[in-house]
Amino acid sequence: MAKGIKVRKSTLKIALAVLVAASLLVIAACGSSSGKNGDSKVVRIGYQKYASVNIMKEHGGLEERLEKIGYKVEWTEFPGGPQLLEALNVGSIDFGHTGEAPPIFAQAAGAPLVYLAHSAESPKAESILLPEKSDIKSAADLKGKKIALNKGSNVHYLLVKYLESQGIAYSDVEVVYLPPADARAAFESGNVDAWVIWEPFYSAAQLAVNARVLADGTGLVKNYEFYLASRSFAEKNKEAVDAILAQLEESDKWAVDNQPEVAKLLSPALGIDTAPLEQALSHRGWGVIRVNEETIAAQQNIADTFQNLGLIPEKLNVSEAVLK
Repeated sequence: MAKGIKVRKSTLKIALAVLVAASLLVIAACGSSSGKNGDSKVVRIGYQKYASVNIMKEHGGLEERLEKIGYKVEWTEFPGGPQLLEALNVGSIDFGHTGEAPPIFAQAAGAPLVYLAHSAESPKAESILLPEKSDIKSAADLKGKKIALNKGSNVHYLLVKYLESQGIAYSDVEVVYLPPADARAAFESGNVDAWVIWEPFYSAAQLAVNARVLADGTGLVKNYEFYLASRSFAEKNKEAVDAILAQLEESDKWAVDNQPEVAKLLSPALGIDTAPLEQALSHRGWGVIRVNEETIAAQQNIADTFQNLGLIPEKLNVSEAVLK
């Protein structure tokens, strides 16, 4: 009889241990589940210095909008679009923004991204900069010169289109791949002859060291700011995606009419004075436009250009990165 009691006690202990373990698993699962029942999902947003996502972050409002539908926000800053999409590729973020070129390279590398929307055109928001006392006067003078840019970024495409428009072969220049901070150091020290860069780094350098603009994107590129997400996040979290895009639209409407205030808001976060930020803001387009067939056709042209130059290994079908 006593032996039977011991067996039952042992069995009870095992059952209790199993119950506790199961409870812990349920609690853990609830911690990462939807917000309908008091728990919150987390949307991990990657952003770059400047542009609409950065403005939205500093202006506020997204956290409150997402909280209403059961989501919390985690922000991660990146130096450029290629680095941001690398993080999306490995699952470190869910949503982010880049220029036109980074999604091309990321999709070619197998990143599970999808295009959601984009800004209005901003061709004046990127340029080819020259040192104040440079002897370079035209595209022909770039032959054999070192040109710094962030590999796979929007400005990579700007350089390609500028050289093409001037009848200069891409192979006639020496492209040096550097992120913005390193590129500016190389530019100011004379280690490169030109720098292809986007806002607000463009205006900051232009005003700080009197850099000359050889050309901006006018007549060459549209320079969209794309809003992208991982496919799995976009498919499973449509309500959150719609909320983010709606807040971006609201933030842009405020920003376009309050650019001096936007410059003051961004200045401490970016470590850039308000004067170059105000100039940079005057160069950009505003608003959120959902991706359509025309957008994807333009992206396909960019992909084909990079493929013809051997910068991506094979032909890419951009339409595969669109939600069906």
